[in-house]
Amino acid sequence: MKILSPRTVTISVSVTDEVLDLGAHLRQVESTHTGAVVSFVGQVRDHDPEVVGVVESLEYTCHPDAERVLRTVVTEVVDDLFVRGVLGGEVRVAATHRVGRLHPGELALVVCTATAHRAECYELNRSVVERIKERIPVWKCQNTDGGERVWSGAA
Repeated sequence: MKILSPRTVTISVSVTDEVLDLGAHLRQVESTHTGAVVSFVGQVRDHDPEVVGVVESLEYTCHPDAERVLRTVVTEVVDDLFVRGVLGGEVRVAATHRVGRLHPGELALVVCTATAHRAECYELNRSVVERIKERIPVWKCQNTDGGERVWSGAA
């Protein structure tokens, strides 16, 4: 039986219409007890295979429970990775999804993670991002240069 080191978990999540700041997320996961930091930045692009033409903007909308679901999702991922023995020691996660009208180049999702070692940090970050994409109730409408509006599933 593998003995896990004591766990210290810090989770910061939000769903906001404010501009996202990668530096602020990195500061939220800073710790002298972690040796690896991984960040994911989801950025609005000007094209998508679902639409014809250039994407001029996206409109993200969300369910009122989106932030609560985001916290639940991150907590579940962390708990699962601890149970599987992937994580041990201090774990820090800062994740924010933006809503409202965004234009190409703007940040839509930022997830920063910090752990003791890089392999576990990579796995934690990827798992959090994938679970966010699967589960949080955020939807997007892509607006094109031709006036088309195309709604997508979960953002």
